[in-house]
Amino acid sequence: MASTLISPGVLALENDQSFITQQPVTVGAAIIGPTVKGPVEVPTIVTSYSQYQNIFGTTFTSASQVYTYFTSIAAYNYFANGGETLLVARVVTGSFTSAESSPISASNSASAALVLETLSEGTIMNSSSSLASDGTLPSGSTDNIRWQIANSDTSSGTFSLLIRQGNDSTTNPVVLETWTNLSMDPLAPNYVARVIGDYTLNYSSTNNQIQVSGSYPNASKYVRVKAVNLPTPTYFKNDGTFKAEYTSSIPLNSSGSFQGATGNLFNGKAQYYNQITDGNHSQGINSASYDNMINLLSNADDYRFNVILTPGLFNSLQTSKCTSVISNTENRGDSIYVLDLVPYDSTVTAVTAQAASRNTSYAASYWPWVQTIDPDTGANVWVPASTMIGGVYAYNDSVSEPWFAPAGINRGGLGNVIRAEQKLSQTNRDTLYNGKVNPIATFPGTGTVVYGQKTLQTKASALDRVNVRRLLISLKSYISQVANNLVFEQNTIATRNTFLSQVNPYLESVQQRQGLYAFKVVMDDSNNTADVIDRNQLIGAIYLQPTKTAEFIYLNFNILPTGVSFE
Repeated sequence: MASTLISPGVLALENDQSFITQQPVTVGAAIIGPTVKGPVEVPTIVTSYSQYQNIFGTTFTSASQVYTYFTSIAAYNYFANGGETLLVARVVTGSFTSAESSPISASNSASAALVLETLSEGTIMNSSSSLASDGTLPSGSTDNIRWQIANSDTSSGTFSLLIRQGNDSTTNPVVLETWTNLSMDPLAPNYVARVIGDYTLNYSSTNNQIQVSGSYPNASKYVRVKAVNLPTPTYFKNDGTFKAEYTSSIPLNSSGSFQGATGNLFNGKAQYYNQITDGNHSQGINSASYDNMINLLSNADDYRFNVILTPGLFNSLQTSKCTSVISNTENRGDSIYVLDLVPYDSTVTAVTAQAASRNTSYAASYWPWVQTIDPDTGANVWVPASTMIGGVYAYNDSVSEPWFAPAGINRGGLGNVIRAEQKLSQTNRDTLYNGKVNPIATFPGTGTVVYGQKTLQTKASALDRVNVRRLLISLKSYISQVANNLVFEQNTIATRNTFLSQVNPYLESVQQRQGLYAFKVVMDDSNNTADVIDRNQLIGAIYLQPTKTAEFIYLNFNILPTGVSFE
Protein backbone atom coordinates (compact mmCIF):
# COMPACT_ATOMS: atom_id res chain seq x y z
CA MET A 1 0.00 0.00 0.00
CA ALA A 2 1.29 3.47 -0.89
CA SER A 3 2.45 5.57 2.05
CA THR A 4 2.85 8.96 0.30
CA LEU A 5 0.94 11.00 -2.29
CA ILE A 6 2.70 11.86 -5.56
CA SER A 7 -0.33 13.29 -7.39
CA PRO A 8 -3.46 14.87 -5.89
CA GLY A 9 -5.68 12.40 -4.03
CA VAL A 10 -6.67 11.02 -0.62
CA LEU A 11 -4.46 8.67 1.36
CA ALA A 12 -6.17 6.50 4.02
CA LEU A 13 -3.73 5.01 6.52
CA GLU A 14 -4.33 2.30 9.11
CA ASN A 15 -2.87 2.55 12.61
CA ASP A 16 -3.45 -0.67 14.50
CA GLN A 17 -3.55 0.22 18.20
CA SER A 18 -5.55 -2.83 19.25
CA PHE A 19 -2.60 -4.92 20.43
CA ILE A 20 -3.56 -6.96 23.45
CA THR A 21 -1.46 -5.96 26.44
CA GLN A 22 0.52 -8.76 28.02
CA GLN A 23 -0.98 -9.51 31.41
CA PRO A 24 1.12 -9.80 34.56
CA VAL A 25 2.11 -13.21 35.87
CA THR A 26 -0.37 -14.32 38.52
CA VAL A 27 1.16 -14.86 41.95
CA GLY A 28 -0.49 -15.76 45.22
CA ALA A 29 0.32 -15.90 48.90
CA ALA A 30 3.14 -17.52 50.86
CA ILE A 31 2.86 -19.01 54.31
CA ILE A 32 5.57 -20.11 56.74
CA GLY A 33 4.53 -22.48 59.50
CA PRO A 34 4.39 -26.02 60.87
CA THR A 35 2.38 -28.75 59.15
CA VAL A 36 1.56 -32.35 60.00
CA LYS A 37 3.64 -33.79 57.17
CA GLY A 38 5.21 -32.77 53.89
CA PRO A 39 8.69 -31.79 52.70
CA VAL A 40 10.64 -29.93 55.38
CA GLU A 41 12.08 -26.51 54.49
CA VAL A 42 11.27 -26.97 50.81
CA PRO A 43 8.67 -24.37 49.73
CA THR A 44 5.96 -26.12 47.76
CA ILE A 45 3.16 -24.64 45.66
CA VAL A 46 -0.39 -25.95 46.17
CA THR A 47 -3.43 -24.86 44.20
CA SER A 48 -6.31 -26.16 46.36
CA TYR A 49 -6.98 -27.08 49.95
CA SER A 50 -7.43 -30.75 49.03
CA GLN A 51 -3.95 -30.71 47.51
CA TYR A 52 -2.66 -29.02 50.65
CA GLN A 53 -4.22 -31.79 52.75
CA ASN A 54 -2.66 -34.52 50.59
CA ILE A 55 0.81 -33.02 50.83
CA PHE A 56 0.85 -31.36 54.26
CA GLY A 57 -1.78 -33.27 56.23
CA THR A 58 -4.64 -32.18 58.45
CA THR A 59 -4.83 -32.95 62.18
CA PHE A 60 -2.46 -34.31 64.81
CA THR A 61 -2.83 -35.58 68.35
CA SER A 62 -1.02 -34.20 71.40
CA ALA A 63 -1.81 -35.29 74.95
CA SER A 64 -4.93 -37.10 73.67
CA GLN A 65 -6.25 -33.89 72.12
CA VAL A 66 -6.71 -33.37 68.39
CA TYR A 67 -5.34 -30.13 66.94
CA THR A 68 -4.89 -28.33 63.64
CA TYR A 69 -2.02 -25.97 62.95
CA PHE A 70 -2.72 -22.31 62.16
CA THR A 71 -1.02 -23.01 58.83
CA SER A 72 -3.84 -25.34 57.81
CA ILE A 73 -6.61 -22.99 58.94
CA ALA A 74 -4.99 -20.11 57.03
CA ALA A 75 -4.65 -22.29 53.91
CA TYR A 76 -8.30 -23.33 54.13
CA ASN A 77 -9.56 -19.76 54.41
CA TYR A 78 -7.27 -18.61 51.61
CA PHE A 79 -8.62 -21.15 49.12
CA ALA A 80 -12.22 -20.91 50.38
CA ASN A 81 -12.19 -17.22 49.47
CA GLY A 82 -10.87 -17.51 45.94
CA GLY A 83 -7.11 -17.90 46.43
CA GLU A 84 -5.41 -19.61 43.50
CA THR A 85 -1.84 -20.49 44.50
CA LEU A 86 -0.26 -20.85 47.92
CA LEU A 87 3.47 -21.32 48.57
CA VAL A 88 3.86 -23.40 51.74
CA ALA A 89 7.16 -23.51 53.64
CA ARG A 90 7.05 -26.15 56.38
CA VAL A 91 9.06 -25.55 59.56
CA VAL A 92 9.93 -28.11 62.23
CA THR A 93 11.88 -28.59 65.42
CA GLY A 94 14.74 -31.08 65.31
CA SER A 95 16.00 -33.41 62.59
CA PHE A 96 13.50 -34.83 60.08
CA THR A 97 14.18 -37.51 57.47
CA SER A 98 12.17 -39.45 54.88
CA ALA A 99 10.85 -42.99 55.25
CA GLU A 100 12.26 -45.75 53.03
CA SER A 101 10.35 -48.55 51.34
CA SER A 102 10.50 -52.05 52.75
CA PRO A 103 12.45 -54.33 50.37
CA ILE A 104 11.06 -54.34 46.82
CA SER A 105 12.58 -57.63 45.74
CA ALA A 106 13.31 -59.38 42.45
CA SER A 107 13.67 -63.12 42.02
CA ASN A 108 17.49 -63.14 41.83
CA SER A 109 18.17 -61.30 45.06
CA ALA A 110 16.94 -61.18 48.62
CA SER A 111 17.93 -57.53 48.79
CA ALA A 112 15.89 -54.69 47.34
CA ALA A 113 15.95 -54.36 43.55
CA LEU A 114 14.36 -50.94 43.86
CA VAL A 115 14.29 -48.50 46.80
CA LEU A 116 11.71 -45.74 47.16
CA GLU A 117 11.70 -42.84 49.58
CA THR A 118 8.87 -40.59 50.76
CA LEU A 119 8.92 -36.91 49.86
CA SER A 120 7.25 -36.18 53.19
CA GLU A 121 9.47 -36.29 56.26
CA GLY A 122 8.90 -37.27 59.88
CA THR A 123 7.92 -40.37 61.85
CA ILE A 124 4.32 -39.92 60.77
CA MET A 125 5.38 -41.57 57.50
CA ASN A 126 6.41 -44.82 59.24
CA SER A 127 4.16 -47.88 59.35
CA SER A 128 4.66 -51.53 60.22
CA SER A 129 6.13 -53.85 57.61
CA SER A 130 3.82 -56.80 58.22
CA LEU A 131 0.22 -56.98 57.09
CA ALA A 132 -2.68 -57.89 59.34
CA SER A 133 -4.97 -60.76 58.35
CA ASP A 134 -7.38 -58.36 56.63
CA GLY A 135 -4.61 -56.90 54.48
CA THR A 136 -4.20 -53.68 56.42
CA LEU A 137 -1.10 -52.11 57.90
CA PRO A 138 -1.57 -52.00 61.69
CA SER A 139 0.02 -48.54 61.88
CA GLY A 140 -1.17 -47.30 58.49
CA SER A 141 -2.95 -43.94 58.45
CA THR A 142 -4.38 -41.36 56.07
CA ASP A 143 -1.11 -39.47 56.44
CA ASN A 144 1.32 -42.21 55.42
CA ILE A 145 1.48 -44.42 52.34
CA ARG A 146 2.27 -47.93 51.12
CA TRP A 147 3.62 -49.29 47.82
CA GLN A 148 2.51 -52.08 45.51
CA ILE A 149 4.20 -53.69 42.50
CA ALA A 150 1.78 -55.08 39.91
CA ASN A 151 1.84 -56.41 36.34
CA SER A 152 5.45 -57.60 36.58
CA ASP A 153 6.34 -58.89 33.10
CA THR A 154 9.77 -60.30 32.29
CA SER A 155 9.02 -60.61 28.58
CA SER A 156 8.68 -56.82 28.26
CA GLY A 157 10.86 -55.97 31.26
CA THR A 158 8.15 -53.75 32.72
CA PHE A 159 6.06 -53.44 35.85
CA SER A 160 3.55 -51.07 37.46
CA LEU A 161 3.92 -49.16 40.70
CA LEU A 162 0.92 -48.15 42.81
CA ILE A 163 1.17 -45.70 45.68
CA ARG A 164 -1.65 -46.43 48.12
CA GLN A 165 -3.00 -44.73 51.21
CA GLY A 166 -1.54 -46.13 54.40
CA ASN A 167 -4.87 -47.06 56.01
CA ASP A 168 -6.40 -48.98 53.10
CA SER A 169 -6.69 -52.75 52.82
CA THR A 170 -5.96 -55.42 50.24
CA THR A 171 -9.65 -55.86 49.49
CA ASN A 172 -10.38 -52.11 49.43
CA PRO A 173 -7.26 -50.38 48.12
CA VAL A 174 -7.13 -46.57 48.02
CA VAL A 175 -4.78 -45.80 45.13
CA LEU A 176 -3.22 -42.33 45.20
CA GLU A 177 -0.97 -42.73 42.14
CA THR A 178 -0.51 -45.35 39.43
CA TRP A 179 2.65 -45.60 37.33
CA THR A 180 2.49 -48.17 34.52
CA ASN A 181 4.98 -49.63 32.04
CA LEU A 182 8.03 -48.87 34.19
CA SER A 183 11.44 -50.26 33.32
CA MET A 184 14.68 -50.94 35.18
CA ASP A 185 16.64 -50.08 32.01
CA PRO A 186 18.43 -46.73 32.57
CA LEU A 187 18.63 -46.24 28.79
CA ALA A 188 14.88 -46.59 28.26
CA PRO A 189 12.47 -43.63 28.17
CA ASN A 190 10.28 -45.43 30.74
CA TYR A 191 13.14 -45.93 33.20
CA VAL A 192 11.57 -45.91 36.65
CA ALA A 193 13.76 -43.09 38.03
CA ARG A 194 13.18 -40.97 34.92
CA VAL A 195 9.39 -41.38 35.11
CA ILE A 196 8.86 -41.00 38.87
CA GLY A 197 11.85 -38.79 39.64
CA ASP A 198 14.82 -39.04 41.97
CA TYR A 199 15.49 -35.44 43.03
CA THR A 200 16.41 -34.90 46.67
CA LEU A 201 15.87 -31.32 47.83
CA ASN A 202 17.52 -29.88 50.92
CA TYR A 203 17.80 -26.38 52.26
CA SER A 204 21.38 -25.13 52.65
CA SER A 205 21.83 -22.36 55.19
CA THR A 206 25.39 -21.84 53.92
CA ASN A 207 24.27 -20.35 50.60
CA ASN A 208 20.57 -19.84 51.45
CA GLN A 209 19.13 -21.93 48.66
CA ILE A 210 17.60 -25.32 47.93
CA GLN A 211 20.26 -27.79 46.84
CA VAL A 212 19.22 -30.47 44.38
CA SER A 213 20.78 -33.90 43.97
CA GLY A 214 19.65 -36.56 41.52
CA SER A 215 19.11 -36.75 37.78
CA TYR A 216 15.37 -36.51 37.24
CA PRO A 217 12.77 -34.06 38.62
CA ASN A 218 10.11 -35.56 40.84
CA ALA A 219 6.84 -36.28 39.02
CA SER A 220 5.29 -38.22 41.90
CA LYS A 221 3.65 -36.22 44.67
CA TYR A 222 4.52 -38.83 47.27
CA VAL A 223 7.78 -40.71 46.53
CA ARG A 224 11.08 -40.53 44.72
CA VAL A 225 13.41 -43.30 43.59
CA LYS A 226 16.29 -43.58 46.04
CA ALA A 227 18.15 -46.41 44.32
CA VAL A 228 17.89 -48.88 41.44
CA ASN A 229 20.09 -51.73 42.65
CA LEU A 230 19.43 -54.13 39.77
CA PRO A 231 19.46 -52.05 36.58
CA THR A 232 18.88 -53.74 33.24
CA PRO A 233 20.78 -51.65 30.66
CA THR A 234 19.73 -52.47 27.09
CA TYR A 235 17.16 -55.05 28.19
CA PHE A 236 16.51 -56.20 24.62
CA LYS A 237 18.89 -57.71 22.10
CA ASN A 238 19.19 -56.39 18.56
CA ASP A 239 16.66 -58.98 17.39
CA GLY A 240 14.08 -57.61 19.84
CA THR A 241 14.20 -60.47 22.33
CA PHE A 242 14.99 -59.89 25.98
CA LYS A 243 18.27 -60.82 27.64
CA ALA A 244 17.66 -63.78 29.91
CA GLU A 245 20.24 -62.63 32.48
CA TYR A 246 18.09 -59.55 33.23
CA THR A 247 14.70 -61.17 33.66
CA SER A 248 15.32 -61.96 37.30
CA SER A 249 15.99 -58.27 38.03
CA ILE A 250 12.40 -57.15 37.42
CA PRO A 251 10.57 -56.40 40.72
CA LEU A 252 8.10 -59.09 41.71
CA ASN A 253 4.40 -58.49 42.33
CA SER A 254 4.28 -57.57 46.00
CA SER A 255 3.36 -54.79 48.41
CA GLY A 256 4.91 -53.12 51.43
CA SER A 257 5.21 -50.06 53.60
CA PHE A 258 7.69 -47.34 54.52
CA GLN A 259 9.86 -47.14 57.65
CA GLY A 260 12.90 -45.45 59.12
CA ALA A 261 11.83 -41.80 59.10
CA THR A 262 12.84 -39.58 62.02
CA GLY A 263 11.39 -36.37 63.41
CA ASN A 264 8.52 -35.69 65.85
CA LEU A 265 5.93 -32.98 65.41
CA PHE A 266 6.21 -31.30 68.78
CA ASN A 267 8.29 -30.85 71.90
CA GLY A 268 7.21 -30.65 75.53
CA LYS A 269 6.57 -26.89 75.46
CA ALA A 270 3.99 -26.87 72.71
CA GLN A 271 0.67 -25.08 73.19
CA TYR A 272 -1.98 -24.37 70.60
CA TYR A 273 -4.69 -21.92 69.62
CA ASN A 274 -5.30 -19.29 72.31
CA GLN A 275 -3.02 -21.08 74.81
CA ILE A 276 0.15 -19.80 73.13
CA THR A 277 2.21 -17.63 75.47
CA ASP A 278 5.83 -16.55 75.76
CA GLY A 279 6.69 -19.63 77.83
CA ASN A 280 4.71 -22.02 75.65
CA HIS A 281 6.28 -21.71 72.25
CA SER A 282 4.20 -21.22 69.16
CA GLN A 283 2.74 -24.58 68.16
CA GLY A 284 5.86 -26.38 69.35
CA ILE A 285 8.23 -24.68 66.92
CA ASN A 286 11.01 -22.64 68.48
CA SER A 287 13.94 -23.59 66.29
CA ALA A 288 16.05 -22.09 63.53
CA SER A 289 13.73 -23.65 60.97
CA TYR A 290 11.67 -20.44 60.92
CA ASP A 291 14.83 -18.40 60.32
CA ASN A 292 15.82 -20.68 57.45
CA MET A 293 12.51 -20.27 55.63
CA ILE A 294 12.32 -16.54 56.32
CA ASN A 295 15.76 -16.16 54.77
CA LEU A 296 14.97 -18.44 51.85
CA LEU A 297 11.80 -16.58 50.90
CA SER A 298 13.79 -13.37 50.68
CA ASN A 299 14.85 -14.61 47.22
CA ALA A 300 12.44 -12.85 44.85
CA ASP A 301 13.93 -14.57 41.79
CA ASP A 302 13.01 -18.08 42.94
CA TYR A 303 9.87 -17.43 44.98
CA ARG A 304 7.09 -15.11 43.87
CA PHE A 305 4.12 -14.06 46.01
CA ASN A 306 2.27 -10.87 46.88
CA VAL A 307 1.24 -11.62 50.47
CA ILE A 308 3.23 -13.41 53.17
CA LEU A 309 1.72 -14.93 56.33
CA THR A 310 3.36 -16.35 59.46
CA PRO A 311 0.39 -17.30 61.69
CA GLY A 312 1.78 -18.32 65.07
CA LEU A 313 4.55 -15.71 65.15
CA PHE A 314 3.79 -12.59 67.20
CA ASN A 315 5.63 -9.31 67.23
CA SER A 316 5.62 -9.26 71.02
CA LEU A 317 7.01 -12.81 71.38
CA GLN A 318 9.14 -13.49 68.30
CA THR A 319 10.35 -9.95 67.62
CA SER A 320 13.55 -10.82 65.79
CA LYS A 321 11.83 -13.25 63.40
CA CYS A 322 9.13 -10.68 62.61
CA THR A 323 11.84 -8.09 62.03
CA SER A 324 13.51 -10.40 59.53
CA VAL A 325 10.26 -10.96 57.62
CA ILE A 326 9.63 -7.20 57.46
CA SER A 327 13.17 -6.47 56.33
CA ASN A 328 13.04 -9.13 53.62
CA THR A 329 9.63 -7.93 52.45
CA GLU A 330 10.91 -4.36 52.15
CA ASN A 331 13.96 -5.55 50.21
CA ARG A 332 11.85 -7.64 47.84
CA GLY A 333 9.38 -4.79 47.29
CA ASP A 334 6.78 -7.09 45.73
CA SER A 335 4.66 -8.27 48.67
CA ILE A 336 3.02 -7.22 51.92
CA TYR A 337 3.37 -8.95 55.29
CA VAL A 338 0.34 -9.56 57.50
CA LEU A 339 1.87 -9.25 60.98
CA ASP A 340 0.22 -10.55 64.15
CA LEU A 341 1.13 -8.31 67.06
CA VAL A 342 0.08 -10.06 70.27
CA PRO A 343 -1.15 -13.40 71.60
CA TYR A 344 -4.69 -14.03 72.78
CA ASP A 345 -6.18 -12.05 75.68
CA SER A 346 -4.24 -8.82 75.13
CA THR A 347 -5.42 -5.25 75.60
CA VAL A 348 -5.90 -2.41 73.13
CA THR A 349 -3.01 -0.62 74.83
CA ALA A 350 -0.70 -3.61 74.37
CA VAL A 351 -1.70 -3.91 70.71
CA THR A 352 -1.06 -0.28 69.83
CA ALA A 353 2.23 -0.35 71.73
CA GLN A 354 3.43 -3.21 69.52
CA ALA A 355 2.24 -1.44 66.38
CA ALA A 356 4.13 1.70 67.42
CA SER A 357 7.36 -0.31 67.37
CA ARG A 358 7.02 -0.84 63.60
CA ASN A 359 7.25 1.67 60.79
CA THR A 360 6.83 0.21 57.32
CA SER A 361 4.36 0.36 54.46
CA TYR A 362 5.16 -3.27 53.61
CA ALA A 363 3.28 -4.71 56.59
CA ALA A 364 -0.21 -4.43 58.02
CA SER A 365 -1.72 -5.64 61.29
CA TYR A 366 -5.23 -6.63 62.32
CA TRP A 367 -6.81 -7.26 65.71
CA PRO A 368 -8.44 -8.87 67.70
CA TRP A 369 -8.27 -12.65 67.47
CA VAL A 370 -11.33 -14.41 66.10
CA GLN A 371 -13.13 -17.69 66.66
CA THR A 372 -13.71 -19.92 63.66
CA ILE A 373 -14.64 -23.50 62.86
CA ASP A 374 -11.59 -25.70 62.41
CA PRO A 375 -12.05 -27.13 58.88
CA ASP A 376 -10.58 -30.51 59.86
CA THR A 377 -11.86 -31.12 63.41
CA GLY A 378 -15.12 -29.17 63.30
CA ALA A 379 -14.27 -27.59 66.68
CA ASN A 380 -14.65 -23.88 67.43
CA VAL A 381 -11.12 -22.54 67.88
CA TRP A 382 -9.45 -19.17 68.46
CA VAL A 383 -7.00 -18.00 65.82
CA PRO A 384 -4.95 -14.82 65.24
CA ALA A 385 -6.16 -12.43 62.57
CA SER A 386 -3.56 -13.39 59.96
CA THR A 387 -5.16 -16.83 59.52
CA MET A 388 -8.22 -15.05 58.10
CA ILE A 389 -6.69 -12.00 56.37
CA GLY A 390 -5.06 -14.03 53.60
CA GLY A 391 -8.59 -15.10 52.65
CA VAL A 392 -9.79 -11.48 52.79
CA TYR A 393 -7.07 -10.42 50.35
CA ALA A 394 -7.87 -13.38 48.09
CA TYR A 395 -11.58 -12.53 48.05
CA ASN A 396 -10.86 -8.86 47.41
CA ASP A 397 -8.71 -9.76 44.39
CA SER A 398 -11.25 -12.25 43.02
CA VAL A 399 -14.17 -9.82 43.03
CA SER A 400 -12.29 -6.57 42.32
CA GLU A 401 -8.60 -5.69 42.05
CA PRO A 402 -5.58 -5.61 44.40
CA TRP A 403 -5.81 -1.80 44.52
CA PHE A 404 -9.27 -1.92 46.09
CA ALA A 405 -9.38 -1.78 49.89
CA PRO A 406 -9.61 -5.28 51.41
CA ALA A 407 -11.94 -3.96 54.08
CA GLY A 408 -15.53 -2.97 54.71
CA ILE A 409 -18.79 -4.82 54.32
CA ASN A 410 -18.40 -5.46 50.56
CA ARG A 411 -14.93 -7.00 50.57
CA GLY A 412 -13.87 -7.31 54.21
CA GLY A 413 -16.56 -9.59 55.58
CA LEU A 414 -15.34 -12.58 57.58
CA GLY A 415 -17.98 -15.16 56.77
CA ASN A 416 -16.09 -18.03 58.42
CA VAL A 417 -15.78 -16.19 61.73
CA ILE A 418 -18.14 -17.02 64.60
CA ARG A 419 -17.17 -14.05 66.72
CA ALA A 420 -14.28 -11.74 67.55
CA GLU A 421 -12.36 -11.99 70.80
CA GLN A 422 -13.65 -8.51 71.70
CA LYS A 423 -16.57 -6.47 70.41
CA LEU A 424 -14.82 -3.21 69.73
CA SER A 425 -16.53 0.05 70.55
CA GLN A 426 -16.17 3.15 68.39
CA THR A 427 -13.60 4.42 70.89
CA ASN A 428 -11.65 1.16 70.61
CA ARG A 429 -11.68 1.35 66.83
CA ASP A 430 -10.55 4.98 66.91
CA THR A 431 -7.65 4.14 69.21
CA LEU A 432 -6.59 1.17 67.09
CA TYR A 433 -6.81 3.05 63.80
CA ASN A 434 -4.87 5.99 65.17
CA GLY A 435 -2.31 3.41 66.29
CA LYS A 436 -1.97 1.84 62.79
CA VAL A 437 -3.93 -1.30 63.69
CA ASN A 438 -6.85 -2.36 61.51
CA PRO A 439 -9.86 -3.20 63.69
CA ILE A 440 -11.90 -6.35 63.21
CA ALA A 441 -15.32 -4.99 64.11
CA THR A 442 -18.62 -6.68 64.92
CA PHE A 443 -21.86 -5.09 63.71
CA PRO A 444 -25.42 -6.28 64.47
CA GLY A 445 -26.99 -7.86 61.40
CA THR A 446 -23.71 -7.69 59.49
CA GLY A 447 -21.31 -9.88 61.42
CA THR A 448 -17.55 -9.62 61.77
CA VAL A 449 -15.85 -7.26 59.35
CA VAL A 450 -12.32 -5.99 58.68
CA TYR A 451 -12.80 -2.27 59.28
CA GLY A 452 -9.49 -0.72 58.40
CA GLN A 453 -6.76 -0.82 55.79
CA LYS A 454 -3.75 0.98 57.21
CA THR A 455 -0.21 -0.19 56.77
CA LEU A 456 2.26 0.12 59.65
CA GLN A 457 3.83 3.23 58.12
CA THR A 458 3.95 6.03 60.67
CA LYS A 459 4.26 9.02 58.32
CA ALA A 460 1.05 10.12 56.64
CA SER A 461 1.26 9.50 52.89
CA ALA A 462 -0.54 7.53 50.20
CA LEU A 463 1.48 4.46 51.21
CA ASP A 464 -0.02 4.35 54.68
CA ARG A 465 -2.96 2.51 53.08
CA VAL A 466 -2.99 -1.17 52.11
CA ASN A 467 -4.73 -0.61 48.78
CA VAL A 468 -2.05 1.85 47.61
CA ARG A 469 0.81 -0.38 48.74
CA ARG A 470 -0.77 -3.32 46.90
CA LEU A 471 -1.31 -1.11 43.84
CA LEU A 472 2.41 -0.30 43.79
CA ILE A 473 3.25 -3.98 44.25
CA SER A 474 1.10 -4.89 41.23
CA LEU A 475 2.47 -2.11 39.04
CA LYS A 476 6.11 -2.68 39.95
CA SER A 477 5.73 -6.40 39.35
CA TYR A 478 4.28 -5.99 35.86
CA ILE A 479 6.54 -3.15 34.74
CA SER A 480 9.59 -5.01 36.00
CA GLN A 481 8.55 -8.03 33.93
CA VAL A 482 8.43 -5.79 30.85
CA ALA A 483 11.81 -4.23 31.64
CA ASN A 484 13.44 -7.63 32.19
CA ASN A 485 12.81 -8.46 28.54
CA LEU A 486 14.77 -5.38 27.46
CA VAL A 487 17.99 -6.07 29.34
CA PHE A 488 20.85 -6.36 26.79
CA GLU A 489 18.71 -4.99 23.98
CA GLN A 490 19.98 -2.09 21.86
CA ASN A 491 19.68 1.23 23.70
CA THR A 492 17.68 2.94 20.97
CA ILE A 493 14.39 4.73 20.41
CA ALA A 494 12.92 1.45 19.18
CA THR A 495 13.67 -0.23 22.52
CA ARG A 496 12.14 2.69 24.44
CA ASN A 497 9.04 2.53 22.29
CA THR A 498 8.77 -1.20 22.95
CA PHE A 499 8.70 -0.43 26.68
CA LEU A 500 6.19 2.40 26.31
CA SER A 501 3.92 0.40 24.02
CA GLN A 502 3.46 -2.21 26.75
CA VAL A 503 3.48 -0.08 29.90
CA ASN A 504 1.16 2.73 28.80
CA PRO A 505 -1.75 0.46 27.76
CA TYR A 506 -1.44 -1.49 31.00
CA LEU A 507 -1.51 1.66 33.13
CA GLU A 508 -4.49 2.86 31.10
CA SER A 509 -6.29 -0.37 31.95
CA VAL A 510 -5.46 0.12 35.64
CA GLN A 511 -6.82 3.66 35.40
CA GLN A 512 -10.02 2.36 33.81
CA ARG A 513 -10.31 -0.17 36.62
CA GLN A 514 -10.19 2.62 39.21
CA GLY A 515 -6.61 2.11 40.33
CA LEU A 516 -5.20 5.47 39.21
CA TYR A 517 -6.46 9.01 38.85
CA ALA A 518 -3.67 9.80 36.38
CA PHE A 519 -0.23 8.63 35.27
CA LYS A 520 2.66 9.58 33.03
CA VAL A 521 5.57 7.52 31.71
CA VAL A 522 8.70 9.28 30.48
CA MET A 523 11.39 7.35 28.63
CA ASP A 524 12.85 9.63 25.95
CA ASP A 525 15.80 11.91 25.23
CA SER A 526 15.00 14.05 28.26
CA ASN A 527 16.08 11.36 30.72
CA ASN A 528 18.17 9.22 28.36
CA THR A 529 20.85 11.69 27.39
CA ALA A 530 24.08 10.79 25.61
CA ASP A 531 26.03 10.34 28.85
CA VAL A 532 23.30 8.04 30.24
CA ILE A 533 23.44 5.91 27.10
CA ASP A 534 27.25 5.83 27.26
CA ARG A 535 26.93 4.33 30.78
CA ASN A 536 24.77 1.54 29.27
CA GLN A 537 21.72 2.73 31.16
CA LEU A 538 18.10 3.01 30.13
CA ILE A 539 16.02 5.23 32.43
CA GLY A 540 12.28 5.46 32.76
CA ALA A 541 10.31 7.80 35.02
CA ILE A 542 6.82 6.71 36.03
CA TYR A 543 4.49 9.22 37.70
CA LEU A 544 1.38 7.91 39.45
CA GLN A 545 -1.63 9.41 41.19
CA PRO A 546 -3.12 6.47 43.12
CA THR A 547 -6.85 6.35 43.73
CA LYS A 548 -7.79 7.01 47.35
CA THR A 549 -10.58 5.26 49.23
CA ALA A 550 -13.53 6.88 51.00
CA GLU A 551 -12.88 5.85 54.59
CA PHE A 552 -14.51 8.78 56.36
CA ILE A 553 -18.00 9.65 55.14
CA TYR A 554 -19.70 12.73 56.59
CA LEU A 555 -23.44 13.13 56.07
CA ASN A 556 -25.02 16.47 56.93
CA PHE A 557 -28.74 16.29 57.62
CA ASN A 558 -30.26 19.78 57.41
CA ILE A 559 -33.66 20.41 58.96
CA LEU A 560 -35.50 23.28 57.25
CA PRO A 561 -38.71 25.17 58.16
CA THR A 562 -41.87 24.42 56.25
CA GLY A 563 -42.13 26.41 53.06
CA VAL A 564 -38.43 27.02 52.51
CA SER A 565 -37.48 26.53 48.89
CA PHE A 566 -34.83 23.89 48.16
CA GLU A 567 -33.57 26.13 45.37
